[in-house]
Amino acid sequence: MSYKSNTQRLGGWLILGLSWLLVGTQLSADQPNIVLIMADDLGYRELGSYGQQLIQTPYLDQLAKEGMRFTRNYSGNAVCAPSRCVLMTGQHPGHAYIRNNSEVKPEGQGPIPASTVTLAEVLGELGYVTGAFGKWGLGAPGSEGDPMVQGFDRFFGYNCQRHAHSYYPDYLWSNTKRVQLDNNPPVPGHAGFSKGADPLNPKSYEKFKGKDYAPDRINEQAVEFIKQNKEQPFFLYYPTVIPHVALHVPDEELKPYLKLNWNDPPFVRDGGYGYTPHFTPRAAYASMITRMDRYIGNVLQTLEELGLSENTIVIFTSDNGTTHLKKEVDYDFFKSVGELRGLKGSLFEGGIRVPLIVKWPEKIQYGTTSDVVTGLEDWLPTLLDLLGASKEIPKGVDGISIAPALLQGEEIEREFLYREFSGYGGQQAVWLKDWKGIRPRILRKNNQPLKIELYNLREDPSESEDIAAKHPEIVAEIRAIMLREHVPSQQFPIAPLDKLAESNN
Repeated sequence: MSYKSNTQRLGGWLILGLSWLLVGTQLSADQPNIVLIMADDLGYRELGSYGQQLIQTPYLDQLAKEGMRFTRNYSGNAVCAPSRCVLMTGQHPGHAYIRNNSEVKPEGQGPIPASTVTLAEVLGELGYVTGAFGKWGLGAPGSEGDPMVQGFDRFFGYNCQRHAHSYYPDYLWSNTKRVQLDNNPPVPGHAGFSKGADPLNPKSYEKFKGKDYAPDRINEQAVEFIKQNKEQPFFLYYPTVIPHVALHVPDEELKPYLKLNWNDPPFVRDGGYGYTPHFTPRAAYASMITRMDRYIGNVLQTLEELGLSENTIVIFTSDNGTTHLKKEVDYDFFKSVGELRGLKGSLFEGGIRVPLIVKWPEKIQYGTTSDVVTGLEDWLPTLLDLLGASKEIPKGVDGISIAPALLQGEEIEREFLYREFSGYGGQQAVWLKDWKGIRPRILRKNNQPLKIELYNLREDPSESEDIAAKHPEIVAEIRAIMLREHVPSQQFPIAPLDKLAESNN
């Protein structure tokens, strides 16, 4: 089969020279539906099934009881857009086209190229109807990265990440058209107090409350997609915007948490920095996650009511770890990443190790846990493997199939997992069995940019003791992987790594 007219994939910075002409695969008539849900900035320990004590997530906790929970799963990158690119393409950040957030005015992010082969396109060629509901972030409306030209038959939500900072916008996108919401005026994601407002008066926060909550509309459309396509195999991609700030949530959702009487000082946006103020930020953050959990419950309940649950693969994960904006999201209070080091924007564990729950009744053993190292790039090959369509895995995919872990509970020892990130000072990391090598702060002044720190994650999951000096042979192996896997990008340069790559050619 041919995914696109291009027979070579051009990323501007790289010619892969790959053939996308593949032999067609005949799938069985009862091929499973696929529901892939991705939270936005949800931390490793912000679900009850991952140790959370304060935030209620009953539907996701039940999902974990009925499926498989992974303890060493990694998002595609440390922030939104590059992580989503890894998921959609199956390529790790050293090869993927989008490697950092890159805004396009007036709305949207830098696009993945038209020649990109996405997970949605591959599944579409196999007979799936495809829908995306939530936040896209891989190409502005009408661009070559628009979801409607990247394999999706249906899209509803935010195209642009900045637009998604508001949960009370004036519009959302339905396919290629704007749909107006009943928010007049809309609530900006970065608005501040009115002049003279008293931050200790709850009424000062009324201006940050809208009428038409966008996640409600998105959830309704995701559920409707299931109902409309119940007679055919579907791929539902649900990249929910929750719990990314701003702290916008309907008052009724707050009430159960307000009764807990947490010591919850207001977030007042000192100096104009951050997102919109909130009178009770701890309660707001917890209630946003609980509302997300209820949305997921709506999806699961719809599958059950339509008799689709037994033949649907459900996947839940997050695009990166908890935000570092402590005044808005008190990650210490919630113990959002537990014992892990780092937050969103970091390649230390807390910024990139995220929940992964997978359910497929009668195929994946009930209530199991896996320590297999897996990443977002694995889902393209894994899903095709589960469908019996491994021959359709495009060349150039970096991910591996974790189907043996899902179906037989096998331990999979991958050769390595690779991450790089040009943002937050520049970073590079390699996971090698229990070892992790990381180069933080590559682009910072007065830093040893190519020094590799080494940690044994089994013995030291908090990455507290750099033991590189004790294991030079492991460091050398990791250094060789770092050199091999980084392909320079004109759009997202990391100068010290690029120079190394050029000198090695």
